[in-house]
Amino acid sequence: MKINPNGFREYDARWIFEKEIDLEGITNLGKGLGSQVISHTKKENPRVIVGHDYRSYSEKIKKALTEGLVSTGCNVEDLGLSLSPMVYFAQFNLKSDAIAMVTASHNENGWTGVKMGIQKGLTHAPEEMSELKNITLKNRFKSGKGSIKKINNFKNIYMQELIKKNKIKNNIKAVVACGNGTAGVFAPNILEGIGCEVVKLDCELDWSFPKYNPNPEDLKMLHAISKAVKDNNADIGFGFDGDGDRCGVIDEIGNEIFSDKIGLLIARNLAPKHKNSKFIVDVKSTGLYSKDKILTDNQCKTIYWKTGHSHIKRKVHAEKALAGFEKSGHFFFNQPLGYGYDDGINSAIQVCHLLNDQNKKMSELMKELPNTYQTPTMAPFCKDEEKYKVVDDMVKKVQNLQKENIKIDNQKITEVLTINGVRFSLEDGSWGLIRASSNKPSLVVVTESPSSDSRKKKIFEFIDGILQKSGKIGEYDQKI
Repeated sequence: MKINPNGFREYDARWIFEKEIDLEGITNLGKGLGSQVISHTKKENPRVIVGHDYRSYSEKIKKALTEGLVSTGCNVEDLGLSLSPMVYFAQFNLKSDAIAMVTASHNENGWTGVKMGIQKGLTHAPEEMSELKNITLKNRFKSGKGSIKKINNFKNIYMQELIKKNKIKNNIKAVVACGNGTAGVFAPNILEGIGCEVVKLDCELDWSFPKYNPNPEDLKMLHAISKAVKDNNADIGFGFDGDGDRCGVIDEIGNEIFSDKIGLLIARNLAPKHKNSKFIVDVKSTGLYSKDKILTDNQCKTIYWKTGHSHIKRKVHAEKALAGFEKSGHFFFNQPLGYGYDDGINSAIQVCHLLNDQNKKMSELMKELPNTYQTPTMAPFCKDEEKYKVVDDMVKKVQNLQKENIKIDNQKITEVLTINGVRFSLEDGSWGLIRASSNKPSLVVVTESPSSDSRKKKIFEFIDGILQKSGKIGEYDQKI
């Protein structure tokens, strides 16, 4: 049996299949999860909903996971080919006790993983992941007799849930790009269903991902969408990740818009209709939220929180926030707009409502925001067993630099936020972030400046310089 302990991440599980985990290891993961669900629900036969994404090995991994769940006494209900948000929705619609979605999300081919949750609308927190790791690696399994049941055509129930309450009046021509991932089966049909004219881009299922990785932060994917928007004279471009819980946006001119700014535009559109609302944003996101006049005029509050879909959706839930936004493209809409979990297609729908409500082009809406210069999310390689120590060292270094009044591009460090790695702000509102990736052996680096593109780059050079001195980082996935 093979199961690398490092695969138990902050809030989900991810491994390179066969190299780091085998099918027997997956079955043990199922036994661990089943035992955990039984312990938390205090039921002998809790109902667990499972689904899988369209990777060549996902179905057999789901089968192995299911065997483990059933052996503990869980009654498994299998949705078949699914998006993560479809599985999350099923827990509400079918009133199950827990969910497990077999997906590696946006990770490259070869990776597998499981997103899981017990409380409705919430995926595992770090404490629950630590508990699951302990149960699984120490073989502390419960024994019981469960069952397996196929749930047919749930896809249509999920799609209709989004379509029926989101019809739009004005025609919107949208490029819908899915990177040959699972969202290709869902997103075009749903967006057509609400009234969009859809131009499909790489929506055919192909588990080899021949064009690019389905990741709306991947510049290759964004460039492809940009070209398709311009070639088809479209109003908007949407890009979805492998399991459909994230969405990237391209405006009608072909500009790639970082998702944190899309989130701000959506928040500005919602604020007058939902006064006194709270919005949760991750520490990678633009600083514009906290100073936005439309939000403050409508008594809306913005809270910056830990990056990661599980962290943000839990904070949205705890604060009873209207919505949460991550720079990665995870958006979370609470009632009456959603159930609190991240759904990339619902995010695209909210963008369509934004365009309809404002009756403006996306580029015009973007011009209403103060200009800032942002980097994409950049991830230098760093071993799983070293990355958190490296970040802890970076926190201390930045805090010391602040104490010593060291300047970056002639700017003092005015604020250091350590809620998730270290985010430091400069006098003019520029900032840089260093944190550990939650799901891969890498760090995460982002910078932003309201002043100049040059300052954005200078902050990155500063961060890269101190990281290189650590001797612990490798190649970046992408660089400015």
